[in-house]
Amino acid sequence: MLQKDGFFRKRDEGMFAKPQTTSPAPAPAANAALAPSEPARYEATTRSDERKEAKLVVGPEIKIKGVEISDCDTLVVEGRIEATLDSRVLEITQHGVFQGTIAVDQAEIHGRFEGELTVRKQLVIHATGKVSGKIRYAKIKVEEGAELAGEIQVLDKAQIDKAQSVTLARRVGNAA
Repeated sequence: MLQKDGFFRKRDEGMFAKPQTTSPAPAPAANAALAPSEPARYEATTRSDERKEAKLVVGPEIKIKGVEISDCDTLVVEGRIEATLDSRVLEITQHGVFQGTIAVDQAEIHGRFEGELTVRKQLVIHATGKVSGKIRYAKIKVEEGAELAGEIQVLDKAQIDKAQSVTLARRVGNAA
């Protein structure tokens, strides 16, 4: 039998609002795991004045194609995604694949990236990483064994400032 506390709490603790403060009750049936009697438990915690980190994890065996992702602070790719994204952090795990266009502050790549990548601060390509396409970065670290191919360019200070101002304008535009 699936208990909702065991299913949701371990990995997602802290991602959902208001922990339960009631006394323990008998385990509900599996089909009641998302019962409407507890809507506050499943609401995002972005209600406070402080903006919480918006993190998207594309899990293993998940494939997403043809999307534009917005208002995402951190994208973790364990599966396969074809998208356009402006974010703060990109992490591609060893079996993850990202195809498309992305502008980020930091990128850490253990898997594969294909497309256009702009990294405003630091790009780290680990030994298992494969990066190809149009790559622009402020700083780079490439471990032995990593693969890097395509049009590769170091961003100068003016390009970094421009990329950051465009990102800020997009975030302010999305908030309005």
